[in-house]
Amino acid sequence: MEERLLQLLETIVEEYISTAEPVGSQSLVDRHHLDVSSATIRNWCTELEEAGFLTQPHTSGGRVPTEEGFRTYVREFVREKPASKRERELLEKAKLVTDESDRKIKNIAKALADLSNQAVVVGLAEADTFYTGLSQLFAQPEFKNWQRVVSLTEVLDRLDDALNAMRKNVLTEPRVFLGRECPFGPACGCVMVSLPHGFLGILGPLRMDYQHGLSLIQTTLQLLNA
Repeated sequence: MEERLLQLLETIVEEYISTAEPVGSQSLVDRHHLDVSSATIRNWCTELEEAGFLTQPHTSGGRVPTEEGFRTYVREFVREKPASKRERELLEKAKLVTDESDRKIKNIAKALADLSNQAVVVGLAEADTFYTGLSQLFAQPEFKNWQRVVSLTEVLDRLDDALNAMRKNVLTEPRVFLGRECPFGPACGCVMVSLPHGFLGILGPLRMDYQHGLSLIQTTLQLLNA
């Protein structure tokens, strides 16, 4: 992909992650002080749309990233990066609440849910799965439609097989799963990593902030291994 289009895709994805609204060409020029016209941006968006990276929900509206657009963004721009000092301190505080391993990881999961504003799933012993932050996930704009909430709840209810399979796949480094690859369903994205006896992951909509999620999971892994 040409650099100009890749940079535009990065900007649109990050704008959409932030606002949850279709991104218009004029707003991109105004917000990001781009040195090209809105007409040029519209033409470039058309190129990205024709290539399958963007879609236009309404004919006269802005664009949103497709699954392939998010996938390309993650591949090209999401990198290993530590969480902020404040976030690390809050995770360390959650870790020190107890010495009991299961309670410790549950405390950390609750802190992760608060910091990410997403759901967090933890696989502990065989078939023992802990969720927290589901209300925050359901509060995301994507899931305000009741039918989509019901659909996601049904997915969570029958995840045992998928999660048991995940326990068998050792992820020594955090990994992003999104859309059709995500065990929680194509409307979702997650960042997962294996633990000595299970796994840990942040779960959000497809629009989730993958860089932030990856940084939080990486920092948590460092603290657990310290």
